[in-house]
Amino acid sequence: MQKRLFLLAPLLAVSLSGCISFGAKPPPSLMTLNSTVDLPVGESQRSNVAATITISVPSVPQELSSSRVPVHSGGTAIAYVKDALWVERPSQLFARLLGDTVTSRTGRLVLTSRQSQLDPGAYLMGELRAFGVDADTGEAVVTYDAALIRGSETIVEKRRFEARVPVAPVDATTVGVALNTAANQVAAQVADWVGR
Repeated sequence: MQKRLFLLAPLLAVSLSGCISFGAKPPPSLMTLNSTVDLPVGESQRSNVAATITISVPSVPQELSSSRVPVHSGGTAIAYVKDALWVERPSQLFARLLGDTVTSRTGRLVLTSRQSQLDPGAYLMGELRAFGVDADTGEAVVTYDAALIRGSETIVEKRRFEARVPVAPVDATTVGVALNTAANQVAAQVADWVGR
């Protein structure tokens, strides 16, 4: 009997190996954000010449804390776009895009939180409130609530920025392109506000 079980064990292991999965099947490709502005390669910026700004990674609601793309419908229902995954969290991607856009459009030197301890300059923080699809209107939506402290001032300015771009059909390819366009529009609006 023990010999029979010993012979059956490898057969059971082989048959079960086709049933066990240690994670979801990855999508064919991952999405990212690409800036529509070009930063010159090899050009130096100095904090004693250019105004500085620190841009923090925006906070996000729970639905945006993963790499999936939410789809809102009917006011309260949320689903996710099939096979649409960001290469990293939307908040990280948006902060990087925002930094490139602010540098390009304003000439400001964008600092990391660590670098800002030496020369704080202005400080931009905020919340990425929407970064997904509104199924009811057929649009990709990016909404960013920004708070800005200009230099040594102790006054906080707040403003909401939003862009909506039509998207159809709602799939991984079209959603990625539409959200990239909307994110660049919001970043340009924020840069113009920061630069005045």
